Amino acid sequence: MKLPNCVSQLADSKSRRSCVCSIFPTASVLCLMFFIGSVLIGQDYSEKLSRWGMSTGMLNSVSNKCENQCRANGSEALPKGIVVTSSDLDMRPLWGFPKKRKDPKRNLLTVAVGVKQKDLVNKMVEKFLSDGFVVMLFHYDGVVDEWKDFKWCDRVLHVAAINQTKWWFAKRFLHPEIVAEYNYIFLWDEDLGVTDFNPKRYVATVEREGLEISQPALDGSKSEVHHQITLRGRRSDVHRRIFKSGGSGKICDKNSTAPPCTGWIEVMAPVFSREAWRCVWYMIQNDLIHAWGLDMQLGYCAQGDRTKNVGVVDSDYIVHYGLPTLGANDPDKTTSPVQDDDSEPEKITTTTTAEPPIPKLPASSTSPINFRVEVRRQSYIEYNIFKKRWRRAVVEDKCWKDPYQQLGEKNTH
Repeated sequence: MKLPNCVSQLADSKSRRSCVCSIFPTASVLCLMFFIGSVLIGQDYSEKLSRWGMSTGMLNSVSNKCENQCRANGSEALPKGIVVTSSDLDMRPLWGFPKKRKDPKRNLLTVAVGVKQKDLVNKMVEKFLSDGFVVMLFHYDGVVDEWKDFKWCDRVLHVAAINQTKWWFAKRFLHPEIVAEYNYIFLWDEDLGVTDFNPKRYVATVEREGLEISQPALDGSKSEVHHQITLRGRRSDVHRRIFKSGGSGKICDKNSTAPPCTGWIEVMAPVFSREAWRCVWYMIQNDLIHAWGLDMQLGYCAQGDRTKNVGVVDSDYIVHYGLPTLGANDPDKTTSPVQDDDSEPEKITTTTTAEPPIPKLPASSTSPINFRVEVRRQSYIEYNIFKKRWRRAVVEDKCWKDPYQQLGEKNTH
C-alpha cells in the first residue's frame, strides 16, 4: 500500500519545480529592467556632467578673458565701452555740434608768453593758426585781458599762472592722453622770429625725414646761438650732426654717436611727435621746472635710433632773440650787481658742450635785483639734481637696459 505515498512525493516534487520555474522568469525580467535602467541613468548623468563641465569651462574662459583685459586705472567699475581714456583741447559750443574737420591731421603749438613780447607772439600765432594748428598760450605773468585786442584771442586757449616755466605748464596741462589727438606738439619760447618759418611745410619735412624730435635751425646772422648744432646749414633740408675737431668743448667727428654731437636739440623750440612726447612727458620732473639736463636725454624718447630720429630742420628756420623773460629786473628792489650772461649777449656764441655755466655770485654794492641770475642759478641746481636722479634710476632699475651703453657709448650723465 506504498503507492499512494510515492505518488504524493512525486506530486510535491513537481510542484516545487513548477514554483522555481515560475519565479525564475520574473527575476530575470527584473534584473534586465534594472540593468537597462542603470545604463540609461548613467548615460544621462554622464551627459549632465559633460554639459556642466563645458559650462564651467566656458565660464572659466570668459573669466580669464575679462581678467586679461587691460582697463584704465579707476575704470574697473564701468563697462568698457563707456570708458573714454583720452581728450583734446577743442572748445565746444554750449548747444549744437561743431562742424566736422576737413583735415583729420592736427598739430598743437604751445608757447609760454608774457605781455611784453605780445608783438612777437602775435606773428607766431597768426602764422600757426592759418595752417590749422591748435594754439595754447601759457601766461607766466598772469596777464590775459591785454591779449583781447588780437582777433584770434578767443580762438586760442589761455592758461595763466604767475612765474611758471613752460615745463611747469607742460607737465600739468599737456598730459599724453590730453594731447593724444595731435600729431606734433610744438613747445616753444616766446622770443622767436618766424618770418622764414612755414609750420605746414615744417611738419611735412619732419614726417618725410622720420624725425620724432626736432627743432627749426637758427638764423646765425640774427640769433643768439649757444650750440653749433642749432645753426642753419644750407646743404640740405635737415642735419642730424655737427663736426668739430678742436677748440673748447667736445670733439665731434663722423664716429660720434652721442649728444651734443648728434641726436640732440636745444629746448627753446622743440617739436615732438605724439609718441615721442608721451615718453618725454614722463621724463619731465614735476618739481624741476627749468628742465635743465633734459636735452641730453631726449634721445631716449626718439622711438629708435637717436642719430636718425632727432634732427634740426634747415629748410624752415627761425630767429632766437634771446630776450630775458622770467626773472626780469624788479626796479623796486635792490641788491649787489651781477654780471648776467644774458643781459648783453653777443650775437653768436657757440659751443659743443651741453654743460651749463655756473652763474656768477654777486659783488658788494647796491643796484636793482636781477632775478634773471637767480633763475639761472636755480636752473643749475636743478640740472645737478636731475643728473643724480638719472644715475640713481639707472642703478635701481634692474629691468632697464641702456641701449646706448650696449652700443659702447658712454652715458654723459
